[in-house]
Amino acid sequence: MSQHNSFRASTGGGKKNRTVLKRFERVDLLRERGEWKEGDRVIGIKKTKPDE
Repeated sequence: MSQHNSFRASTGGGKKNRTVLKRFERVDLLRERGEWKEGDRVIGIKKTKPDE
């Protein structure tokens, strides 16, 4: 039986760029920028754009 087209890997080949960061990635980015203080809450942190 053949596989349906929706289950096949895309022909693009590489990993796609994500525009949304996970929470731990946002905290790491804020630490690098100096906008994160130890003890800050991780719930409700400000939105960040990934570095290009």
